[in-house]
Amino acid sequence: MTTPERLRLTSGTVYDPANGMDGVVRDVCIEAGRIVVELPAGAPRLDVRGMVVMPGGVDIHAHVAGSSVTHARRLLAEEHAADPVPAPRLADGPSPRAGSGGTVPSTFATGYRYAGLGYTTVMEAAVAPLAARQAHAELDDTPLIDSGFYVLLGNDDYLLRQLAARETARARDYAGWLLGVTRAYAIKIVNPGGVAAWKGGGADGSRNVSGLDEAVGSSAVTPRKILETLAGAAQALALPHPVHIHCNNLGQPGNAATTLESMRALAGRRAHFTHLQFHSYGGERGKPWKSGANDVIEYVNGHPEVSVDVGQVMFGPATTVTADGPVEHLLYASSGRKWVNVDIELETGCGIVPYSYREKAAVAALQWAVGLELFLLAKDPWRVVLSTDHPNGGTFLQYPELIRLLMDRAYRDERLKAVNQKLLTGSALLDGLAREYTLGEIAIVTRAGPARLLGLPHKGHLGPGADADVTVYAPDADRAKMFAAPRYVIKGGTLVVEEGQLRRAPAGARLAVRPDYDPAVKSDVKQFFDDYASVAFENYGAEP
Repeated sequence: MTTPERLRLTSGTVYDPANGMDGVVRDVCIEAGRIVVELPAGAPRLDVRGMVVMPGGVDIHAHVAGSSVTHARRLLAEEHAADPVPAPRLADGPSPRAGSGGTVPSTFATGYRYAGLGYTTVMEAAVAPLAARQAHAELDDTPLIDSGFYVLLGNDDYLLRQLAARETARARDYAGWLLGVTRAYAIKIVNPGGVAAWKGGGADGSRNVSGLDEAVGSSAVTPRKILETLAGAAQALALPHPVHIHCNNLGQPGNAATTLESMRALAGRRAHFTHLQFHSYGGERGKPWKSGANDVIEYVNGHPEVSVDVGQVMFGPATTVTADGPVEHLLYASSGRKWVNVDIELETGCGIVPYSYREKAAVAALQWAVGLELFLLAKDPWRVVLSTDHPNGGTFLQYPELIRLLMDRAYRDERLKAVNQKLLTGSALLDGLAREYTLGEIAIVTRAGPARLLGLPHKGHLGPGADADVTVYAPDADRAKMFAAPRYVIKGGTLVVEEGQLRRAPAGARLAVRPDYDPAVKSDVKQFFDDYASVAFENYGAEP
């Protein structure tokens, strides 16, 4: 069918948690790309009787654009050959394009495949400021999804200089200026201070920080100070999404203690802690790993200012892509896999290592269990978002399998029996977690929750005025099968998936902020560029 300006979805079973609808049979009305209360009786209709209707999916944390993702695509030529993506047969609109898949799909394939799962909004989780132009170009080339990115701070030389000089207000204004000039959406911190220390360390790259109070070049600069300053900046600048934090000691035994200390350091202030699974390990360095999920999620449960996404590990191929250069160097050294180090000359660093999580590997099995524990022990699904830290813990194409694990205890227990049990002693998952997510809760952790945490009032719900992003699923007892192939997907009022087939590929919109700040900071930043940078101040950023 041709997409009409008006469309009534009739008699669907609606799950819209933001508006209190948990399986309510009703119509959903669309006009001019928005949800409306009612339409004239003669408006075109789409019968979705017996089907599940939800808002379009919102991915709060993925890696889909930018210099790191580009290098990952270049590193994985074998994946491109193994998973070609032919141009789809579209009914109308822009000419379709072919691409390549694998763990890091090309731009067009990324848009096609997200839409094919019913996702309509995706946030790129880490972009170096100097690479902002490239990130925007790649997002412009990714159809079907509204998108934005988080700009990397926390290891930026200018910022660290302001902290060393105790110029907290100037650091805040710098963050505001940087968000505007890069057209970013939020502040991202990765291993605060650790990447800067590693870049300035020995030839083997062994230097890092492990504690919140270790000095980074100056006694006034510590990971704790970086966290406090940038969390305060996000609050003072009235950003819609709080500071987005990748803690120190990612992937290390015993790092749950660091994660809890980081959360306590920001007590009372809004903060989002990302890919929490990779930061919830008990034990200590040099000793066996174990789960620390219970202690971490207990803190989250008791502190409503804290939100998280899980970063679930899924068995199979993945590609680790992170601005945490020290961690990637360690992974390369321990695994012997090919790797590439990028962005070192920018305001941050990055490493890329292809990887595979095997269910018979003890550490991978523990990581898989820790993620599920975080989900199943969480008391407030509005603050615990579904993610795999695509492509680090697995790809976004594995979201349907993850949903089945959360919704089907019998299936989860069956899968648990197949994994390596060596490090699972004391695991809440091994002891038996009976909880099963409902469809309403899935709608929260994949749609309503991330939209609310991002401060996107027109996303994640089906109330009047919302963007007309709608996904319709045919019910199936196999929840992985159900969520892998929606019957219909509507993006901004355009019917993009019909009867399970991609039919249209409109461009998405860009999500960005322009906070107010003291413009006097620009003259000081310009002087810094004149003294230290190889890029002219006038050529920096990505303003149109």
